[in-house]
Amino acid sequence: MAVSPLDLRYKSEMNALFDEENKLAKWLMVESALAKAEGKVGRIPRSAAAEIDKKANLKYVKLERVKEIEREIDHDLMAMVKALSEVCSGDAGKYVHLGATSYDIEDTAHALILRDAIKIIEAKLAHVKQILLVLADENRKMVCIGRTHGQHAVPTTYGMKFVLYASEIGRHQKRLEQAKERMLIGKMSGAVGTMSTFGREGHRIQDYVMRELSIEPALVTNQVIQRDRHAEVLFVLSLIGCTLEKIAKEIRNLQRTEIMEIAEPFGRKQVGSSTMPHKRNPHRCERICSLARLLRADVSVALENIALEHERDLTNSANERFIIPESFIVANFMLNEMIDILVGLEFFPENIRKNIELSKGQIMAERLMILLAHKGMSRQEAHELLRKASIKAFKEGKHLKEALSENRDITKYLNEKELEDAFDPNTYIGEAAEIVGRALRELKRG
Repeated sequence: MAVSPLDLRYKSEMNALFDEENKLAKWLMVESALAKAEGKVGRIPRSAAAEIDKKANLKYVKLERVKEIEREIDHDLMAMVKALSEVCSGDAGKYVHLGATSYDIEDTAHALILRDAIKIIEAKLAHVKQILLVLADENRKMVCIGRTHGQHAVPTTYGMKFVLYASEIGRHQKRLEQAKERMLIGKMSGAVGTMSTFGREGHRIQDYVMRELSIEPALVTNQVIQRDRHAEVLFVLSLIGCTLEKIAKEIRNLQRTEIMEIAEPFGRKQVGSSTMPHKRNPHRCERICSLARLLRADVSVALENIALEHERDLTNSANERFIIPESFIVANFMLNEMIDILVGLEFFPENIRKNIELSKGQIMAERLMILLAHKGMSRQEAHELLRKASIKAFKEGKHLKEALSENRDITKYLNEKELEDAFDPNTYIGEAAEIVGRALRELKRG
């Protein structure tokens, strides 16, 4: 029976990359590449290399047998070495793993797993960005109220919101590409990184192995690939999670009963509450926000793993079995959730319009201040005049336009039509449409 929600609630195609069979398959791939490399440089007989290459796969090396040996010797990597050795015919088995240390195999295999995992994340990021670009294009002129400090500010558009998120996703794509260059490397350098067991053929063997696996060799290592590389990848996943949380939090807030401008999709038979039948909770967005905290916590552990003692200790090993699969599985689930939420996002235009008018024109005070300054009034004088007028209108429950039309300091600068026109929020979105258009063109190229 599964205990972790990673194997139940949050399971996806990502899980298969981190399961024990795939890990074993990747270990065997590295052992095969090592044997072929050593055969090429004459360290082992070519016939032995061919036999190891033939048998280093799940057809011959069974997970059950590896686990059986591990229970006896209490070493997972060596259990694989023994299981592979015993299926090799002739004397080929005695050459398996020759000159390598455990983490030559494990860290190199880990790079192969992460390469596949990153491909999945890259595809999901591209999908999320594409949906956001479509939403930005479709809503580039949908005027809504902008909010700062939780208060009504000035008008903006939903196109601006969505293209802002898309640009952030675009930066994560670049960050992941850069981190991938530093993460997708392998090593074949022995117990402390000196390649002593490979003699003068060490660099040739390492280069052959990495070329066979299509990854880059590390410039220098000790017993392990340095953990700043792993921490960087998990940090990028955490940044992705933070952006997904930002989007989810905005949807949650805009779905509040008293705002209700947009909402995450709600199924025809979906239940919002076990006791309140009317509830329509943004639970999927809340779930994203919850999981973002987990991603950030995993980064903290990854940072602790960087400072291993001397040429290495084992303090990274146990926790990496949690944090690396967990971060990738959780990030992938969050991306899947966000894709579904954005595709089914509901808009409530009548509430969007209602909320723009909620402050009775006060959101246009900035525009009036700028207009009066253009008409010749001091900018500071105009600011103070609008500040006092806004306070007065609020206290008296009046529309700001009504309060201003009664003020002679205003009417001597602005006529009735100018005052009327100044309160149209649809004409006070500046270059929003152009900003969205430019961003769309740039992000589509990226």
